[in-house]
Amino acid sequence: MKPAPLSICVYCGSRHGARPSYTAAARALGAAIGARGWQLVYGGGKVGLMGEVADATLAAGGRVVGIIPESLQQREVGHLGLSELHVVPTMHLRKQMMAERADLFIALPGGIGTLEELYEVWTWRQLGYHRHPIGLLNTEGYYDELLRFMGRSVTEGFLSDEQHRALQVGTDAEALLLELAALAGGAAAAEDYSRV
Repeated sequence: MKPAPLSICVYCGSRHGARPSYTAAARALGAAIGARGWQLVYGGGKVGLMGEVADATLAAGGRVVGIIPESLQQREVGHLGLSELHVVPTMHLRKQMMAERADLFIALPGGIGTLEELYEVWTWRQLGYHRHPIGLLNTEGYYDELLRFMGRSVTEGFLSDEQHRALQVGTDAEALLLELAALAGGAAAAEDYSRV
């Protein structure tokens, strides 16, 4: 029996950001997901980097599952050209459904929403709710200051070395995707997001 394709949960900005390289990275990641016949799971938007990674995945032949809260769908930012679009009542349910459908997580450049999503799944891993790989795409050094701060969190005794190392960091979208995919092959299949 053929194994199920990997499902990649991507967190990223609903804006394009100030540099064209952010858009290029989102497109590269989507193309790499789609070219392998894998599935993208994301926040369901058609705008910013969110729309770019979705469109690139679809164009390369991949499936795209969007999960968007009603409040954003009412603002007409939902992507109507996806393989699946789920409209849910709350942000909490959105994030839970995204996590439940993921084999691994990648965060691209983004704002406070992207950071909140990244830190939530990273915390869930620390608490044992899942063992899926988590990656951070550090395009143009966007996350350099954040990474320095997380290093200080270890030095100051608030984060363990083990949990710090659980976040895989890369600058090339396809290379990071393949690294995480290799790690996902050895991750435990079981997870329980109902307890969070």
